[in-house]
Amino acid sequence: MPTHSDMTTATTARGTTPGPAPEETGVLDSLQHQVAVFARRAEQTRLGGVGQARNSMDRAAYLLLNRLDQEGEMGVKKLALSMGIDSSTVTRQVAPLVDTGMVKRTSHPEDGRAVVLQLSPRGKARLEEVRSSRRELMAIATEDWTADERDQFCTLLTRFNAALSVIHGAPQLATPS
Repeated sequence: MPTHSDMTTATTARGTTPGPAPEETGVLDSLQHQVAVFARRAEQTRLGGVGQARNSMDRAAYLLLNRLDQEGEMGVKKLALSMGIDSSTVTRQVAPLVDTGMVKRTSHPEDGRAVVLQLSPRGKARLEEVRSSRRELMAIATEDWTADERDQFCTLLTRFNAALSVIHGAPQLATPS
């Protein structure tokens, strides 16, 4: 059960009152519980999809490859900034992707000391394999939902993630197209 110090200040039409209104407490308790359950399920399955691709790519690798696919080649610092993590973390997480040939590391054309990271054809193919498997998992998990319910859930989850990014001062992660 969240304590008063766990709650953020509510800034709604009722003014700036610490904590939620009494009528909101139940739904906020339920929401935080469901988010905790979701986090556990996501970690248990790593949302790795179905079939052979299940659990075959960790979250960090997926997010890095996806970012390079969405935004194109970039330096370590820019990639770190866009993901809200520090450069040393990106360097550490990219190393196995370079070793397995999924990311190419080259010198910056204007500054030979700087490194540019680029998704390789092998990385692109592997990313699409994992995306396809995860897409299938999402289809199965929401098979009894209408298209509108899926769209609404995606919109609300995107909004929720954006709000958490703002609260924690992290950049918002790009949504795959």
